[in-house]
Amino acid sequence: MSKLLSPNAGPASLPRRIMQQGRYETITMLRNGEQLILAIVLPLMALVGLVVTPLLDGLGGSRVDVATPGILALCAMSTAFTGQGIATGFDRRYGVLRFLSTTPLGRGGLIAGKILAVLVVLFLQVVVVGAIAGFLGWQPRPEAWLPGLGLLVLGAAAFTALGLLVAGTVRPEATLAITNLLWILLGALGGIVVPADRLPSLLQGIVHFLPSGALGQALRDAFLAGAVPFPAVLVLLLWTVLAGAAAIRWFKWN
Repeated sequence: MSKLLSPNAGPASLPRRIMQQGRYETITMLRNGEQLILAIVLPLMALVGLVVTPLLDGLGGSRVDVATPGILALCAMSTAFTGQGIATGFDRRYGVLRFLSTTPLGRGGLIAGKILAVLVVLFLQVVVVGAIAGFLGWQPRPEAWLPGLGLLVLGAAAFTALGLLVAGTVRPEATLAITNLLWILLGALGGIVVPADRLPSLLQGIVHFLPSGALGQALRDAFLAGAVPFPAVLVLLLWTVLAGAAAIRWFKWN
């Protein structure tokens, strides 16, 4: 009899449990039609729309070069904030979170599995969006990929913390409304897709302090100029720490 079936075999290790949970969360996200529209279809539609219109002209690069970093940032927000927030909110409503938190996986393992799923889906988004953008003429600096991917991970951490904060403190129906509304507002007016210079003057001084504006600008600087702006990184770190601390403090598992 194999070790797996042996009566003396112990429980799976924590890393293995996290990997299994991450695999389950990833498959669930990819099988959800609404999630796929939010994660892939809408960002690609926004990419094409920005490439065929003159909205981003005069910003230091071709339309696709300026648009693509913002679309990658939008992907991070879609998956980490809206997608994960909605999924967590309804898991909480139906008692899934409460049940899983009492299993050997534990609360920490459950959260780690969700983060792993976000990173896997984000990687797939980068591949798909990068391929389409390349077909449209995107030619990023090779040296920009390392800081760019690092910024995407940091942005995903900030938005995951925000998504868990919303999902763990309000009713699932309210989570659905809040996350979708913020996705629209931050996507259109939060500096994530459209740079602050092209927004109304009232918003230009505000968006840099939002996680959307910080991530969008940081990715544009990384891919267009090969630079990583420290203020934007600091803003993302602050949002991650503050939203994460608030989620830990006020998250309700049932």
